[in-house]
Amino acid sequence: MQNLEIATVLRELADLLEIKGSNPFRIRAYRNAVRIVEGLTRPLADLVAQEEDLTELPGIGKDMAGHIRELVETGRLTRLEALWEEVPRSLVDLMSLEGVGPKKAKKLWTELGVTTVDELEAAVEAGKVETLEGFGKKSTQKILQSIQDFRAHQGRFLLSEADTLVTPLLAHLEATSGVERVEVAGSYRRRKETVGDVDVLVLCEENREVVMERFTGFAGAHRGVSAGETRGRIFLSSGLPVDIRILPRESYGAALHYFTGSKEHNVAIRTLAVKEGLRVSEYGVFREEPESEAGKGRTGDAGEVETGKGSQEGGPHPMAGERLGGEAEEEVFRAVGLPWIPPVLRENRGELDAARDGRLPELVRLEDIRGDLQMHSTWSDGKASILEMALACKDRGYEYLSLTDHSQAVTVANGLTPERVRQQWEEVDGLREDLAGIHLFRSLEVDILKDGSLDMPDEILEGLDLVLVSVHSFMNMTRGEMTERVIRGIQHPQVDILAHPTGRILNRRQPFEMDVEAILQAAAELQVAVELNAHPSRLDLHDGHVRRARELGVRVAINTDAHSPRDLGLMTYGIDQGRRGWLEAGDVLNAMSLEDFQAWRRRKTP
Repeated sequence: MQNLEIATVLRELADLLEIKGSNPFRIRAYRNAVRIVEGLTRPLADLVAQEEDLTELPGIGKDMAGHIRELVETGRLTRLEALWEEVPRSLVDLMSLEGVGPKKAKKLWTELGVTTVDELEAAVEAGKVETLEGFGKKSTQKILQSIQDFRAHQGRFLLSEADTLVTPLLAHLEATSGVERVEVAGSYRRRKETVGDVDVLVLCEENREVVMERFTGFAGAHRGVSAGETRGRIFLSSGLPVDIRILPRESYGAALHYFTGSKEHNVAIRTLAVKEGLRVSEYGVFREEPESEAGKGRTGDAGEVETGKGSQEGGPHPMAGERLGGEAEEEVFRAVGLPWIPPVLRENRGELDAARDGRLPELVRLEDIRGDLQMHSTWSDGKASILEMALACKDRGYEYLSLTDHSQAVTVANGLTPERVRQQWEEVDGLREDLAGIHLFRSLEVDILKDGSLDMPDEILEGLDLVLVSVHSFMNMTRGEMTERVIRGIQHPQVDILAHPTGRILNRRQPFEMDVEAILQAAAELQVAVELNAHPSRLDLHDGHVRRARELGVRVAINTDAHSPRDLGLMTYGIDQGRRGWLEAGDVLNAMSLEDFQAWRRRKTP
C-alpha cells in the first residue's frame, strides 16, 4: 500500500472510533499518525521491507507501527474490520459530507437509524433531521447540497492522489524486460483536476505476456478485472481503475494521441483528416482506400472482430490504406497540417485554430515563478514559523514571498486581531534583516464579510504591503448577493488579490453561486489580480475562468496557500491548471521579477 492509502485507512479508523465514543487521546493519536504518514517522503512499504523501526518516526508508537506493518504486508487492518462489526462503515460517507462530522453522524445513526447517504437524503426530505438537536432547516438544506456534490464526485480522484497512486505502478512496468516506454494518457495527461480512471500505454514489441503478468501481478492491485494479450484492467487498493494497452512502435504515437483525448479534440482532428482524404485512429494515420476495400476487420484479444474505439462497425479495416505515420504523436498533427499541441490544451477550445495560425501560447512553466503570495504560519493555522517558510521559499530560488495569515473573522484558524497583526509586523521587520536574498512582504488574508466590508480597519490595511481578500463564511448566499459582496470587497482601494475566488473544494464543496464574469470584469477595471490557488483540493479558479481572466487582462497569481514548507511544492499543480487556462509567464503576477512586482504594487498610487 502507498502512504496515501495507509493514511486513508488510519483516518477511517479514527473517524469510526470517534463515532463509537472511544478515548479521545487514542483518536488524536490516529489523526496525528495520518498527518505524519501524509508528510513522509519515503514509502512506508520500503521501511517495512527493510525492517526499519517505525517507532523512530515522530508520533508513531508501537501499536501504530504494528498497524502500518499489517497494512503493508496484508493490505488490510484487523482492528478496522473489527470496528465495522460495531459501527457501520457507510457512516464514513456521511462524514465526508460538508456539515456532518463524527458527532452528527453518530446522532443520525443512533437516533434515526440513518447509516447511508441515501437514507440521510430520505430522512432530510421527510423533515426528520431538522428536528434533531444540533441540526436545523438551514443545516439540512446544506446537507442536501452536500449529498448532490458527493454523488457528482463519487469515483473521482484528485490529480495529486492519482499522481501518488500511479507512480509506483509506472516504475514497476518500466522495470519489465522488453518495455521501451510507459506513458499515462487520458485526462491525467491533460492534467484535469480530477480523474476517474487511468490509461497506461506501454511500448513493447516482445514479451507482451510478461508485461501483462507484471501489470496484473502488481502488489498494489486490489483485483484484476481483465487481461488479454494487449489489454487489461486492474483496480488499485484505493479503488482507482487502471487500464493498460501494450502497443507496437508503429502505432504508439497515434495511440498516445487518441487515448489522451479529449473526445472533442479527437473528433476535430479526425474531421480535419477526412477533409484531406486521411483516416486517423489509435492505430495510426492512413490514406483512405476506395470504398470497395473496406470492411475487413481484424481479430482482437478475445478473438472478436474489432474496429477500434474510433471506428464504426462495418467500416474500413482500422489499418487499411497507406500508412503515413503513427510512431510519434507529432506525426498525427503533421498529417493534418498542425504543429504538436500540448496535452493540457486539447479540449477543442480553439487550440486547433491557434495552432494553424501560429498563436499557441508559450505556456507558463514552473521555472518562471519568482515568488509565492499566499501562505500561512503558526501565527494562524500554519505548521511552521515565518522564518521557516521564508527560508523554504529561498531554497526554491524565489525572490520574494508574501506571508498571509488569516484575519480575525476566521476564528477556527486562529485569525489575527489588529493587535496581533501589529505584533506580527514587528517580527517581520526583524526577520527582514536576516533574510538576505529574498524579500518578505507584510501581508494578510483578509475576510470579505457578509456585507462586503473587510475584516480589518483601514489603518491596518494601509500598513500592509499586500492585501489578499477572500470569503470563508456565509457561503450559501444567492448568486446576486455573493457577486455584489465580492465586488464590493475588491473595490476597497487597498485590495491587491482576490484569493480562491469561487471557494470550491474538489470532491467536497461546489463553487459559490456567483457571476464570475462580472467579478473578473470588475477585477480588470479595479486592477485587482485573481488567485489561482494551487492546492490540489482547490485549483480555484477553474481553467475556463483562468483563460477568461487572461482575455480580460487580469493578472493571475498562482499561489500554493501553503501551511508548511512541504506545501510549497504544490505549485506544480497550479502551473498545470494555469497551462490548461492558456497562461503565459507574462500573465502571471508572481512570475514578475521583484523589481517589476514592486512597480505593480504601486499601480494604484495617484
